[in-house]
Amino acid sequence: MELTLSIAVGVMFGSGVWLILRPRSFQLITGLLLMSYAVNLFIFAMGRLWVGQPPITPTPAVDPALFADPVPQGLVLTAIVIGFATTALYLVMIIGARGLTGSDHVDGEEPRE
Repeated sequence: MELTLSIAVGVMFGSGVWLILRPRSFQLITGLLLMSYAVNLFIFAMGRLWVGQPPITPTPAVDPALFADPVPQGLVLTAIVIGFATTALYLVMIIGARGLTGSDHVDGEEPRE
């Protein structure tokens, strides 16, 4: 499962980098989203997700290694909310740039062939 997860994170992040290098604004935003999803998946996986275990210890005498770590889960949740807000901001900026320049090209003008 570790190999599958690492390949998924690598493919998502690599696809995001490839999309960021494309000349269109929508592809740039899609690449940023894919990269943020890959990083969120990586952070979430590093938090040692335990199925059926409580996130907080009820008594201090219990071994803390048996419990899930709530910090990565909180970080990923915060990153998702911030990512949503920045994506909305990017989309508004792209719509405004498209209205001003008439193109969705990153440089503001279509490439000459």
